[in-house]
Amino acid sequence: MVILFLLLALAVLVTGNWYLWRRLFRDTTRGPGRVRRAGAAVIAGGWILAIGALVGERTGAPFWLQQVMAWPGFLWMALSIYLLLAVVAGELVRPLLRRYLDRRAPAPVTAVPRPEPVRSGAVQETRPAERAEATEEPGERPATEAPRDGPATEEPPERPVAVPSRRLFVSRVVGGAAAAAAVATVGYGTYGVLRGPGVKRVTVPLAKLPRAAHGYRIAVVSDIHLGPVLGRGFAQKVVDTINATQPDLIAVVGDLVDGSVKDLGPAAAPLRQLRARHGSFFVTGNHEYFSGAEQWVEEVRRLGLHPLENARTELPWFDLAGVNDIAGESEGQGPDFAKALDDRDTTRACVLLAHQPVQIHDAVKHGVDLQLSGHTHGGQLFPGNLIAAAANPTVAGLDHYGDTQLYVSRGAGAWGPPTRVGAPSDITVIELASKRA
Repeated sequence: MVILFLLLALAVLVTGNWYLWRRLFRDTTRGPGRVRRAGAAVIAGGWILAIGALVGERTGAPFWLQQVMAWPGFLWMALSIYLLLAVVAGELVRPLLRRYLDRRAPAPVTAVPRPEPVRSGAVQETRPAERAEATEEPGERPATEAPRDGPATEEPPERPVAVPSRRLFVSRVVGGAAAAAAVATVGYGTYGVLRGPGVKRVTVPLAKLPRAAHGYRIAVVSDIHLGPVLGRGFAQKVVDTINATQPDLIAVVGDLVDGSVKDLGPAAAPLRQLRARHGSFFVTGNHEYFSGAEQWVEEVRRLGLHPLENARTELPWFDLAGVNDIAGESEGQGPDFAKALDDRDTTRACVLLAHQPVQIHDAVKHGVDLQLSGHTHGGQLFPGNLIAAAANPTVAGLDHYGDTQLYVSRGAGAWGPPTRVGAPSDITVIELASKRA
């Protein structure tokens, strides 16, 4: 099954990129040449870098090599998605543009032969050669024959002007518009990630929350994805944004990194500056288990965060619990809801940190009041939200499952392409509200 899936994915990738090359390079040129060869090289080279970046990240390639491949490779991955979408949309425009050009085309002009002048008092006799000349279009008289009424003159031959056919013109207009739209979309989406996440504020009422805790603020940040693209500077922006909200508690709900402590320890160092009245807490995401989860748990502890590995802590007005990510099951470190939530005082409100939204079903069984998650990125690249919706109960925002509420953050960073389209990054400040207030 895995081999069949890989073969199917390869077939789709090759077909899609051949279609891109055809519409953007073959159909917009007159014939084989450098432009078509350059287009094939750009498309093939972009995917070689993209696949190399993915493989290098998972296999622990030298970090400098990951950085060299990541920027162009991941950006090409995003650009190819929107080039393909734009070219497909262009298929709807092509017939409309052709119809418009047909209506605007001038009517054909019929050439009328110019009569020879007749001399006064003479009878005009037309010789066979002259009868043949009378059928020619104006301007088609042989250059070697001089006009009869004047001296012989030689006019320089006019060079033919290469006018593109209507089909070629339409292909160039549609292809150029598709390329411009894709570049603009990816450029703006990348700028949105690199400038740092915005702040989103959400009020969540909890029935068991005491009046004294009304207005309690939890800063939720997920999916920072420090790696070969997003580094220390980005981490500093995230930390500064969180601290500016002056939260009572900070919850880092997984996918902090894409790489080892050795490579990314300096990039994560700004996390030491996080400030909150009741501290900062951390749970693992699936990407931590691709990057050495045990080492990262120790590293975030060294940076001043409190890892909740299937554990619970009692805060003044509610319980805060955290479970490991599902990906930890492959290492014998999966989520253990019983360990984290059994034997607690069920009259107290409980807030659970769990990276993936699908863990909500276990949270409901254990009487959790609010689960805070990430993982989905809100889809990150439209229409990725449709794919994310098929795999997650909630893609982004606040939802209810029985007596349990689930909030899913879109995340602060990005995985793969440092680009977001239709799913802006955020840090969410959850303001707890007491129904007794």
